Amino acid sequence: MNFPKNLTDKLEIRKKNKSLRLLPKPNDLIDFSSNDYIGFSKSEAIFDAVHQFLLDHNIKSNGATGSRLISGNHALYSQTEDYIAKFHQSESALLFNSGYDANVGFFSSVPQKGDLILYDELCHASIRDGIQLSNAKSYKFKHNDFEDLERLISKAITDISQPIIYIATESVFSMDGDCPNMEELTAVSEKYNCYLVVDEAHALGVFGDKGEGLIQYLHLQDKIFARIMTFGKGLGCHGAVVLGSSTLKSYLVNFARSFIYTTGLSPHSVAAVLMGYHHLEKDKQAIETLRENIVFFNQVIKMLYLNPLFIRSKSAIQSAIVPGNKKVKSIAASLQQNGFDVKAILSPTVPEGQERLRFCIHSFNSKEEISSLIACFSSLL
Repeated sequence: MNFPKNLTDKLEIRKKNKSLRLLPKPNDLIDFSSNDYIGFSKSEAIFDAVHQFLLDHNIKSNGATGSRLISGNHALYSQTEDYIAKFHQSESALLFNSGYDANVGFFSSVPQKGDLILYDELCHASIRDGIQLSNAKSYKFKHNDFEDLERLISKAITDISQPIIYIATESVFSMDGDCPNMEELTAVSEKYNCYLVVDEAHALGVFGDKGEGLIQYLHLQDKIFARIMTFGKGLGCHGAVVLGSSTLKSYLVNFARSFIYTTGLSPHSVAAVLMGYHHLEKDKQAIETLRENIVFFNQVIKMLYLNPLFIRSKSAIQSAIVPGNKKVKSIAASLQQNGFDVKAILSPTVPEGQERLRFCIHSFNSKEEISSLIACFSSLL
């Protein structure tokens, strides 16, 4: 059967622009590309704990057997959600199959027709996709620019009588690695009685004494309408959770289609989440080592006068702007040939001219590896 020509043409455009995506092959390079910030995905202690937990509780099921509203709401769900809610100082927690599902489910169902969603222009694709499915109107504000946000809020208040406004942002942005001024943002949200929604995908395991995330680190959890935590990064497993009031949880169970119409996570997957959280509580060394490595990385790039290339970041994501798909791919390939797994981020994933190398720092990276990586990068410029 012939492939549709209009789809073939789109692929050809990607090839021409040097932006065609290919699935990478597994490698044994030094990891500076994964989101496994504190090494939990490779933790034998967590792996063994999950196995032992399932044996101790005589859980031998391979799957959930159905959606949570039909047959898939196994006992591990409530136990894990209660634990997560307590850990994050939230009234309730609702598990989703992925961060994508959580954001799409929330933003497609919670904001209603006549409501307004104001979102940071660099918000993740999952947030944008959820917003597109919503019946609410939406407008983006300039990245971390709260004057622009207030301008949009003031206009909405003028145009609409008592509008319901949702503000969407991330505590750590996935491509830039930077953080908004959350104290200022919560003040703006409170000033105008808005509902603030924060995706903490890249903050879990990175910020806070126990890796609770940036919001709890700043003691702002009571000022946030909803927090979305995803487990494929710092927690090293899979799934996501929406934190908020018990009323929000009930609403999502009834109206979030990505929750209602999907098979639940397997008992093994949920046990991995629960054991991951247990490990966060007791393994503070990995979090501390990660922070030391982030500081060290920034010291080295400053010492080599490379810091003007980098977006300012205190997170595990450090991005160097190298404009042009061809150039950034070439440097990434050279780094990989020298043993470092660093990925190029191409347009259209980021705007044209903002192509970059995205360096992900981990607790298991040694200072020698970090120094060698940056020295190699410097030599390729």
